[in-house]
Amino acid sequence: MTGSEQEQVLRGWFAGRLPDGLFAELLDVTVDREEITVVGRIPEPELGEDASQTEREAAVEGRVAEFRERTRDERIGVAREAERRFGRKVSWGVECGGRRAMYTTLAAPAMTRLRQPERQVLDTLIAGGVARSRSDALAWCVRLVGRNADDWLSDLRESLRHVDEVRAQGPDRA
Repeated sequence: MTGSEQEQVLRGWFAGRLPDGLFAELLDVTVDREEITVVGRIPEPELGEDASQTEREAAVEGRVAEFRERTRDERIGVAREAERRFGRKVSWGVECGGRRAMYTTLAAPAMTRLRQPERQVLDTLIAGGVARSRSDALAWCVRLVGRNADDWLSDLRESLRHVDEVRAQGPDRA
C-alpha cells in the first residue's frame, strides 16, 4: 500500500469511527512509522464583539482544555482500537479560533551521526541558552526548518505521493 493510500484508509477509518459530533470537522490525519495524528476543529467560544484579544485567547484556551477533558474516554477508546488495527500510537489535536493545540503526542528518538561542524551548531545553541542538550538543539533545528521550508517540504511530499501513484501502476501491480 502506498503512503497516499495508507493516509486515505486512515482518514476514512477515523472519519467513520469517530463518534458523531466529536469534531465540527476532521482536519488532518497524518501518519509516519510510529504515530497517527488526528486533528479536528472544535467550535470557538461565543463572545461578544467587545471582547478583547486577551479574553478571546483565554476563552479558546479554556475551550481546548474543556474539550480534552470531556472527550478523553471516547478518544482513548478510539485510539486503542486504532493502535491494535494499525500498529501505531494515536495522538490528538484540535484547532479552535485559529489556534492548533496538540496533546498526547509521541516523541520518538531519532539517532544520527553528526560531524564536528554540525555538532558545533548544536553546541552553540546550547551555549546560547536556546536548548538544554544536543537532542533539544536538534529538535529546535528541525522545527525551524519545518517552519521556514513549508512550501518546499509540501512540494516534496506531493512529489512523493506522485511517485507512490506511479509505482502502484507498475507492471508488478497488474
